[in-house]
Amino acid sequence: MLLQFYAWREARAIGAMEVLTSPVELNYFRERGGPGLIDIVGVIGSGAMGSGIAQVAARFGMKVIICDVDDAILRKGLAIIDKGLQRDVDKERLSEAEKRETISRIRAVTDPADLSSSDFIIEAVSEDLTVKSNLFKRLDQIARPGVILASNTSSISITKLAAVTHRPDRFIGMHFMNPVPVMKLVEIIRGAATTGETFAVTRDLASRLGKTPVEVNDAPGFVSNRVLMPMINEAVFALYESVATPRAIDDVMKMGMNHPMGPLELADLIGLDVCLAIMNVLYDGFNDSKYRPCPLLKKYVDAGWLGRKSGRGFYQY
Repeated sequence: MLLQFYAWREARAIGAMEVLTSPVELNYFRERGGPGLIDIVGVIGSGAMGSGIAQVAARFGMKVIICDVDDAILRKGLAIIDKGLQRDVDKERLSEAEKRETISRIRAVTDPADLSSSDFIIEAVSEDLTVKSNLFKRLDQIARPGVILASNTSSISITKLAAVTHRPDRFIGMHFMNPVPVMKLVEIIRGAATTGETFAVTRDLASRLGKTPVEVNDAPGFVSNRVLMPMINEAVFALYESVATPRAIDDVMKMGMNHPMGPLELADLIGLDVCLAIMNVLYDGFNDSKYRPCPLLKKYVDAGWLGRKSGRGFYQY
C-alpha cells in the first residue's frame, strides 16, 4: 500500500491523474473484485449540469454512460458537450482528434438499467426531492453492490436522499458548479451514514476530474447556496420593490463588489426555477422568514420565464 501511495503521488506530480488514481480508490475496487480505478462513470440527467459532468469525465479519459428520459433531450445534451469541446478546439486547448476521442467515450442511453456497468453514478436531474428519491430507489436496484451513488443536488439533504436506498453508507453529495467544465469547485457532502471510504473515493474522483473538492456538512443549501441564493433573492426583492432596474442592480454588484456577474444575470444562468426550488429548501429547512422566496421570483417561474434556457427571465435572450 505504501509503494502504491508513492507511485500515485509521483504520477500526480507529473500530471498523469487521468490514468492513475489514489491508493484509497485502488483498494476500494480491489476489495470488491472490480477494476483498479473508476473506469466507467454513469451520469443521469443530460441538462447543463449532467452534460457538463459527462464532458469533464470523458475529457479526463473515463468512459461515460449518460442517461435521460428520451432521445430528443439526450441530443440537446450531446450538442452542449460538442459545443463545449469545440470551444476548446477553437482556443487551441484541444485538437480535433482529441475532441473526437472524447466524444467516442460517451454513450447515450434512455434506460437507467444501462447504467448497471458503471463504477460510480452521479445524479444530475431536477432539484426536486420526490423526483430524486424515486430515481435513487431505482438506481439502488440497478447499481452493483458497493458502487457509490452521488447526487449533484445543490440544496437537498444528502441524509434524506441516502435513506431511500439500501446503501446509505455509499451515498454522498457531489455538488459541481455551473458551468462544470470551467468551475473548479466541487462541494463534497457527507450524509449521516456516509463512510470515510466513500468520502475518500469521491474526493479522489473529483481531483482526477481536475476539480478542487471541498468538504462541507449536510445542511440546507450546504455553503454555496446558503450564501448565494439569499443574495439573489434579495436582488429580486430590490427589483420587486422598484429600488432599481435589473441592469442597475447587476451593475452595482459587478462594479461595486467586483462580482463577475450580477445576481439577476446569474439567476437567469442558473434557472429561476432552480433558484426558487433552492429558496424553498432553505425556507422549509430553517423555518426562518429571511429565506422567504420573493413573490416576483415565484411569478416569473409561474409564467415560464426561467432565464436563459426559456429565452426570458430578468432579461430577454
